[in-house]
Amino acid sequence: MNILQINGSARTEGANSTRVASDIVARLKLTHPEALIVLRDLARDPAPVIDEGALGALFTPADQRTPEQAVRVAESDALIAEVQAADVIVIGVPMYNFGISTQLKNWIDAIARAGVTFRYAESGPEGLLKGKKVIVAFARGGRYRGTPADTQTPFLQTVFAFLGMTDVRFVYAEGLNMGDESARQGFAEAEVDIAVALG
Repeated sequence: MNILQINGSARTEGANSTRVASDIVARLKLTHPEALIVLRDLARDPAPVIDEGALGALFTPADQRTPEQAVRVAESDALIAEVQAADVIVIGVPMYNFGISTQLKNWIDAIARAGVTFRYAESGPEGLLKGKKVIVAFARGGRYRGTPADTQTPFLQTVFAFLGMTDVRFVYAEGLNMGDESARQGFAEAEVDIAVALG
């Protein structure tokens, strides 16, 4: 088994979403001791930003790219290769202003590439990253699960399904900034979700 852990926080240390994601990976390792784990910490090693230069590189035929464009495309190629090689992808997702972090959005933009991880057929879009399990570890200061304020869950569900990843499980650690007791309860609820996700 190949496990890819994506830490989507802007923090290099002390991120609750990383804590939950690492707990999931540790449990996977217990049941699959032979598993290979690849860690991508987007705070320490960020995905490249989609800007005009990046679009120019991506839409230029490979044999016509400048050296700088080739380097830019290779950065995204490496991120895509990590996802393609993974059987299980565990993603730590903090909530920033009701959305995902810039770091995580850049990673999504880097791995979503027409003709590589999805394609448009006559019947519509087809995701090419099939046969993978995705476990999303949310960490939130308040409580938003199942409310209209939770824009993260439907967004990530849509993105992953578009890329062909339909086996997506969600783990929620919520209420983490609402006092010590609430935080303890939030992490306890996440433990229940983890058991279900790994069941």
